[in-house]
Amino acid sequence: MVEFADMALFVQAARAGSLSAAGRELGYSPAVASKRLGRMEDLLKVRLLHRTSRRLTLTEPGEIYYERCVQLLADAAEAGAEITAGSREASGHLKVTATVALGRRIIGPLAAQFALDHPNVSLHLSLTDAMVDLVAGGYDIAVRIGPLQDSRLVSRKLADDRRVICGAPAYFARHGRPETPDQLRQHRCLLLTRSGQAAADWGFVDNGKPLSLRLSGALAADTGDQIQDWALAGLGLQRRTYWDVADDLAAGRLEEVLAPYAPGGVPIHMVYASRRFLPAKTRLMMDVLVRAFARPPGDQLA
Repeated sequence: MVEFADMALFVQAARAGSLSAAGRELGYSPAVASKRLGRMEDLLKVRLLHRTSRRLTLTEPGEIYYERCVQLLADAAEAGAEITAGSREASGHLKVTATVALGRRIIGPLAAQFALDHPNVSLHLSLTDAMVDLVAGGYDIAVRIGPLQDSRLVSRKLADDRRVICGAPAYFARHGRPETPDQLRQHRCLLLTRSGQAAADWGFVDNGKPLSLRLSGALAADTGDQIQDWALAGLGLQRRTYWDVADDLAAGRLEEVLAPYAPGGVPIHMVYASRRFLPAKTRLMMDVLVRAFARPPGDQLA
């Protein structure tokens, strides 16, 4: 029978992409870690990890076994927590990731309050507009906007979102307002792009049919917050998710245009790796997120 300690080593190695790093984390020498992993694979009669000189990656059977190990280890941790400290006491290290704008405006303040409410939890919040590997990064929770791609993960919808074209009143005073998507070609568009090119595709719906415009701009950046700063300064029009700009729209710092051409909404999901018996720290943070996103944008800390 595979020991729980070996399962923990396997899970840590898959997350870190390194057996030696996993061994150090758990107090094993590289030789001992390699021996324990080899013993596990011998018992299961299957290769769990692809080994290269640079990184470990999960094999197809390894992906299946990884998910089961994560669940079993979480079950064991939860059982211990119920016995020693009660199932509602949160402790340990919690890793959460979200997009930059959503994280700074909503997740960050919620995380700060969570840390105050649960002093035995150390919380790390990673904010990035790039898609991160939840498993490899060892994240407990991710908050993601748009379609989900990783079938290994479990998700729960938090809210709906939509794309908004908006700019500052000062910009509209100087340049006017576009009445149709095609008129954006005559405006200064602020582009969120990670390709390094000053061009991006913006999507619309015209007479019930999808419309994609390839737009160029004098200003482009790879973070949404920089685009937001430029828009607030009156330097152009931005395309952002409604949750990112709701406060500025309500306060009149930004104004929406082309609303009749806006495409349908996209979901905001909370994503996590394990299905059952989550640690108290994870479950309680999930409860915080569910309650927060049930309220209108701008009221998350109420």
